[in-house]
Amino acid sequence: MKFLEKFSPQLVVESPGRINLIGEHTDYNLGYVLPTAIEKKIIFKLQRNGSDTECNIYSTDFDIGFKINLKKIARSSVEWENYILGVLNEISERTDGVKGFDCTLQSNLPQGSGLSSSAALECGLAFGLNELFDLGLTKKDIVQLSQTAEHTYVGTQCGIMDQFASVMSQAGHVILLDCKSLEHSQIPIAFEPYQIVMLNTKVSHNLATSEYNVRKQECEEGVSVIKKKYPEVGSLRDATLQMLEEVKQDMREVVFNRCLFIIAENERVLLMADALKNNDLNQVGALLYEAHEGISKLYEVSCPESDFLVNFSKGFSAVLGARQTGGGFGGCTLNIVHRDSVDEFIEKASIAYKKSFNIALEAFTVSPSAGTMAR
Repeated sequence: MKFLEKFSPQLVVESPGRINLIGEHTDYNLGYVLPTAIEKKIIFKLQRNGSDTECNIYSTDFDIGFKINLKKIARSSVEWENYILGVLNEISERTDGVKGFDCTLQSNLPQGSGLSSSAALECGLAFGLNELFDLGLTKKDIVQLSQTAEHTYVGTQCGIMDQFASVMSQAGHVILLDCKSLEHSQIPIAFEPYQIVMLNTKVSHNLATSEYNVRKQECEEGVSVIKKKYPEVGSLRDATLQMLEEVKQDMREVVFNRCLFIIAENERVLLMADALKNNDLNQVGALLYEAHEGISKLYEVSCPESDFLVNFSKGFSAVLGARQTGGGFGGCTLNIVHRDSVDEFIEKASIAYKKSFNIALEAFTVSPSAGTMAR
């Protein structure tokens, strides 16, 4: 784009992806989650360009960009542009302080990997504009407006976990987040002598976005059934297994299974938080395997590739536990692997995966890292 000829960034922002140790799909059910930011991130370089309304966005990774008129923000037919446009629209609802700017994006976050590159994109831009134009937005403002942007401009009815983790994380910690009250605590995570190994299936099934919204609707259907007997239940966060069993005959089997998974997953998050505090790594691993079973059989957001990798890990004594992470239908599996066996595990998993699916596995280690920041 032409602005690159005179581009001299005034601000550089790093916005990380995230992993969620446990607590899948509980966030939009107002439950508990246990995420953290990771080292892989999107880097934003921004400058004010002196105009009132003209903005230029350019991705160095894909060599594509687009122009925006701040007075004419509207949804685009190009999906990735809507993450940017949604954030600008939400900021415009709160302040008129944004003026013309130029921005380049560079990412080492694998797209479609379940590491939430979308939240990193939203939060990084909002954080950068807040710094560049001194808008006075709080971190919580940035989290909430980024979530709303994804609802309104992208069309994914996501919970708040991804954005919260991208902004609020602290190095060496996971966040125990209550998605109903947004109360949260930072829990130190010490996996020594184990490491977190991500195995990227390299598949991103087209079901992901549409089925995500279907799962949300199924959970809401379950709540409506439970609510008839227990009016105080506003979300699955408020429901218990006993309540669910009492109304089982009044709901579709698929809805019962979705609710069963969410209620049990909420309990697993709290058990995982206790296991981390007590440094009970065997319990950590057992909970991961238990969670994947529910993800695959009850919530049905896994896929053959993820199931294969999780099952493969069970035959490897150096692995404490594993599960699919992210929204589902592909992306990464999260594995807790003894550091002395990481290379061997990755090599053997890669060979087995290539043989079964003819796909080259991507593998990398991650550590709990700090949230979005200017550097």
